[in-house]
Amino acid sequence: MSELDKGSKIRRKAGRASSTGRPDSGAGGSQGARGRTRSAPTEDDAAQRTQAEALYDRFAERSRELFETSQEKGRDAFEKAMEVARAQLAAAGEFTAEQGEAFKKYLERDLEQTAEDFRALGQEAEERLHPSRVGAGALSSLARLLHATGRTMVSLSQRAEETLAYQTGEITTAGTLTCSACGQTVQLKATGHVPPCPSCHGTRFRKSY
Repeated sequence: MSELDKGSKIRRKAGRASSTGRPDSGAGGSQGARGRTRSAPTEDDAAQRTQAEALYDRFAERSRELFETSQEKGRDAFEKAMEVARAQLAAAGEFTAEQGEAFKKYLERDLEQTAEDFRALGQEAEERLHPSRVGAGALSSLARLLHATGRTMVSLSQRAEETLAYQTGEITTAGTLTCSACGQTVQLKATGHVPPCPSCHGTRFRKSY
């Protein structure tokens, strides 16, 4: 269970194969990789998940705003911006301290993955992730940040591949998730929770844009 799920009591939605929130077929729930039956999600579960996703977008945008008003423009400055955003939004009662820590961890990883794509794809990534093309949400905030800082943030982002793994139940930006076990891809069209793999029910993914 992820840190965020503990803080907000959000349950994983079984069989969710895309950002549309549709579960796998079957009225009685689905079988997981180890044969456990997952119960169908309730309306309350869906509402809590949607709320958490919206809060993550809010946290990402507030972090970007604070970073852009800062005199410094390096990685340390963004770390400070995230911490201030976390403290402000937690103090305002928008999420718990535990949720805030989870959001910060997710945003650090999403920034690293976005910067990695900028490094690997160069001009193609800059065009694909241009703020005018990615719509709203946390991915838009990260795209705007990276375009505003040029190559500075990209060159400062260097993390090992294993730290860029995405686990079922965690929140991430829009993008393509690839199951580490079977290679099945899942497309998230907006900020959302990482689902279990619709093919093998795996829970670990790589990501790209």
